[in-house]
Amino acid sequence: MHYIEIIKSFYGIDCLQGCDIEEIKDMKNLFGGLPKVLEDYYLKAAKTEALHCVQDMWTLPEHFKKWEWLKNNECLILLNENQGVCRAGIRREDLLLQDPPVYNSHDDKNWKLCAGSTSEFLAAALTYEAVYAMEYTPEEYYELTEEEKEWLDSQLTKHPFTMQNWINDIEITFYSNAEDNLVVVMGCEGDWQMLYGAVSEASYDKLLSVVEDIGEPM
Repeated sequence: MHYIEIIKSFYGIDCLQGCDIEEIKDMKNLFGGLPKVLEDYYLKAAKTEALHCVQDMWTLPEHFKKWEWLKNNECLILLNENQGVCRAGIRREDLLLQDPPVYNSHDDKNWKLCAGSTSEFLAAALTYEAVYAMEYTPEEYYELTEEEKEWLDSQLTKHPFTMQNWINDIEITFYSNAEDNLVVVMGCEGDWQMLYGAVSEASYDKLLSVVEDIGEPM
């Protein structure tokens, strides 16, 4: 899914707002260039209000004018975890690539691969953040057994993108059985947690038919 489709489906909105051309020019001057994929996202969608009413903080061109740590970081930071535990960004040496990989760090020194391309990262991160803003959700995390995770694999459509090495180096995967509902599974090595939600009540009910009886509330 392209990030525009994800925003429209999982945030339930059609009107997107992007950054000004001058803001993009300032970013290019600061970093010496921007990947085409990231520039497109900035111009078309980055200032959409719904994207900033979520769990973590997306950085915008305006933030690089205010905060010195963003200017001086070895990566162009895209997403900052809400308590500052970790952040994801593109290495400066990769900024002239069209669709470079995105890395994650807990200390701004050691970086691990978060997504193989910027387009995959945008798809995965926008999807992950969406579940926290959905109207229909139990607002609880659920612990899953390995068998329950395999059940989800068999019953729902798995999205073709992931987030790797996020908080505590977990992997995050995504499932749906309607265009506007979502299951987020987080964890590694058999230790799984689930969070789910939907934009519409009908899609939420459809999702409940699969997930309602699995998992233990945390």
